[in-house]
Amino acid sequence: MPVLTSNLDPRGSAYQENRQAMLERLTELESALRQARGGGGEKYVARHHARGKLLPRERIELLVDRDSPFLELCPVAAWGTDYPVGASVVTGIGVVEGIPCVIVANDPTVRGGAVNPFSLKKTQRAGQIARENRLPLINLVESGGADLPQQAEIFIPGGAAFRDLTRLSAAAIPTVAVVFGNATAGGAYVPGMSDYTIFVRDRAKVFLAGPPLVKMATGETVDDETLGGAAMHATRSGLADFVAEDERDALRLARGCIRNFRNFGPGRTYGPEPKFGADDLLGIPSADLRVPFDPREILARILDGSEFDEFKPAYGAALCTGWGAIHGHRVGVLANVRGVLFSAEAQKAAQFIQLANSSGTPLVFLQNTTGYMVGSEYEQGGIIKHGALMINAVANSRVPHLTINIGASYGAGNYGMCGRAFEPRFLFTWPNAKSAVMGPQQLAGVLSIVARQAAEAKGQVYDEEQDRTMRFMVEHKVEQESAALFLSGRLYDDGVIDPRDTRTVLGMCLALVGTGETAQFGVFRH
Repeated sequence: MPVLTSNLDPRGSAYQENRQAMLERLTELESALRQARGGGGEKYVARHHARGKLLPRERIELLVDRDSPFLELCPVAAWGTDYPVGASVVTGIGVVEGIPCVIVANDPTVRGGAVNPFSLKKTQRAGQIARENRLPLINLVESGGADLPQQAEIFIPGGAAFRDLTRLSAAAIPTVAVVFGNATAGGAYVPGMSDYTIFVRDRAKVFLAGPPLVKMATGETVDDETLGGAAMHATRSGLADFVAEDERDALRLARGCIRNFRNFGPGRTYGPEPKFGADDLLGIPSADLRVPFDPREILARILDGSEFDEFKPAYGAALCTGWGAIHGHRVGVLANVRGVLFSAEAQKAAQFIQLANSSGTPLVFLQNTTGYMVGSEYEQGGIIKHGALMINAVANSRVPHLTINIGASYGAGNYGMCGRAFEPRFLFTWPNAKSAVMGPQQLAGVLSIVARQAAEAKGQVYDEEQDRTMRFMVEHKVEQESAALFLSGRLYDDGVIDPRDTRTVLGMCLALVGTGETAQFGVFRH
């Protein structure tokens, strides 16, 4: 297979400017990640530890295999909102007993682990990943249920979480619930609908209504343990399959449950390292998104052996397509070269996607697009039908899709390059990336033209000063709302990643797609 070469000049001014801009974005990302890792703050973390309890990431560290990777998902969920960064829950994919598993861990240091609208979206995304990639789901439960002041945004959509748990079981995808503390109201159905349940003695409290509500509803006076403690559920209700002596014992028992699922988990594959270093990736993307850059420089640093068999290199040159491998997994790649997609690029993409489907090869999309070309020449040449052809191919492709936004992702180009709405198995974003209906200057300019035409139609004098103010405000707003952290905070991706980690992240994801077997029905709890 042909080996990519590189024309990158790490000593050049453009590279240095790009690298500095990327490092600034990475500093912003690290600040957001520190907030997420801080949970509810030092006071509540100290109180939690004083009770002999572990933090969610500490529980995950003990659960997963030693020295194995943990791919955290949506870590900055709720960034830029009124809710805590991280959304009071940690989700990700870790290896347990050699088997990749989706892990969901409530953070009880944040409002007792109460579920807010963003934690609901985050956990539902984790469930979707478990279903699509046939990965066991482990819930590390300690939550007081819905954050009641926000119940209007949680209650109705929240029911899907319980529906999805039962559907995982019905698809023979194992589910395990480890209850460390409260699992009340609707949260009680998480262990209630899981295949395996583990309760921590004297700590787990699982009931539909706590003692105060029972007193109000029925007049009965009852304590926590009698109503929903671990011993009661193990000996009377049958809800608890195992009772752990402490948190570490509970995690040991959870590993034992996963050990039974030997038919799950992909085989390990490896491939030769790229010929060029990953550190170069910091300086390749242009600091100014209007300046194009060659994605082959990126492919040379993430593909096995930097080998890339380009498909149709002389046709539709604004889109690079071809075959390669990442950590031993064969992939097809679609990467924007000059941003704009013309008819030739759209037709080329559709054909390439068909070829990938005929060979069952996963597709990797590297987004850096301003959308499909506009103008009378291109409209008359059929850009709409050709763009629709590409979007149709993406929408109906049956092979796994993995998407990385490495620059811009604007307009319908976002759809054609497999944006979130087209359900890639995983979608990650580089810190410099942006996504919106169009660029800030273009959007503000369109609004200005429309307002100017409206004033002229009414015979009014157009206010130029007001126009400048409007354009400035619109550009500023769109600039903020198209930024990587803003979009990741609203769960429009699965996380913002350091460009240097791209090969590792893609390799982990490729090892997960399409594992396991199916069954007609799942486990029923009697």
